[in-house]
Amino acid sequence: MDIFEGRSEGLQAEPMTSEEIARFVAGAAVNAPSVHNTQPWRFHHGEHEMSISANNERQLRVADPHGREMMISCGAALFNMRVALRDLGWVPKARVLPDHELPNLVARVTWDQQVPPLDYEKELFDQIAKRRTHRGGFDSTGLPDDLLATLPEQAAKEGATLSLVTRDRQRAVALAAVVEAGDYALRANSERAKEEARWAPGPSSHRLDGVPPTAYPAQAERTEPSFRGRDFAHGHGWGLPPDAEEPLVRSAGVVGLLTTSVDQPADWIDAGQALQRVLLVASSYNVAAALHSQPLEIPLLRDFIRGHLSGRAYPQMVLRLGATGEQAVSVRRPVDEVLF
Repeated sequence: MDIFEGRSEGLQAEPMTSEEIARFVAGAAVNAPSVHNTQPWRFHHGEHEMSISANNERQLRVADPHGREMMISCGAALFNMRVALRDLGWVPKARVLPDHELPNLVARVTWDQQVPPLDYEKELFDQIAKRRTHRGGFDSTGLPDDLLATLPEQAAKEGATLSLVTRDRQRAVALAAVVEAGDYALRANSERAKEEARWAPGPSSHRLDGVPPTAYPAQAERTEPSFRGRDFAHGHGWGLPPDAEEPLVRSAGVVGLLTTSVDQPADWIDAGQALQRVLLVASSYNVAAALHSQPLEIPLLRDFIRGHLSGRAYPQMVLRLGATGEQAVSVRRPVDEVLF
């Protein structure tokens, strides 16, 4: 079943089988964002139960040795699972890290109660297919005040804190500088550069993972303040051609910092769920997001952010929010490759 064609309208007239529910839910989950689009997840299903596990074979061993970014990615997929079940009218119950002997078992999700989905839950589901990670600058259009007010509240519902930098330019510039420092440090590390290149296939690739050239600009876009993006093309000139009508310097958008009070695997999963909730709500306002994890992969820079820019909370993601007419095209592995 294609979840974006066969979605429910309230409760199902014909009950779905466990297999059909599982495919529907996994089909939504795989559209979650993941570091370098590694899609580091596996799903198993039974009767009124599904689990999501982290796939260590897709972990970035150099950039993410502790699996923090991998767990954030799986947390985002877990949130999509919950949203998909609500779209079907089921009430999901998720247990995060339910078995200490299975550290890669991210969560078990069960459902046994039906309640019609609310309008905002349907809207969240609709945004799963529309949301795409942006990798450039934004239009100068300001963001709605009600969106800026609700996004921190949305993150808090998942146990994380989202701090938006709307007026403190000095703090935004400082975060931009740390992102740039992190990006330079990563480029100077040959092992990190090789690992990143492995997840950046060229235009002729038929891979359904990694960051394809249709998902980033061929020329790095200058923003104000200057947030440096990853060079996935690695000098090959791949990527989306520039728009001649775009200004030379674009807006960085509204800068945000997603943090948690503790820094354990359960908190990384919470951060992923909070991130995806924020991204889907923003998408419902036609607002895109650019994600920056470069400085968070460098322990000294992550410690600097924690000590000077996040009030001693643990930074999990730097993000920028803004309006753009650009449409990135990503890729995803089919459900049959990840559902067991």
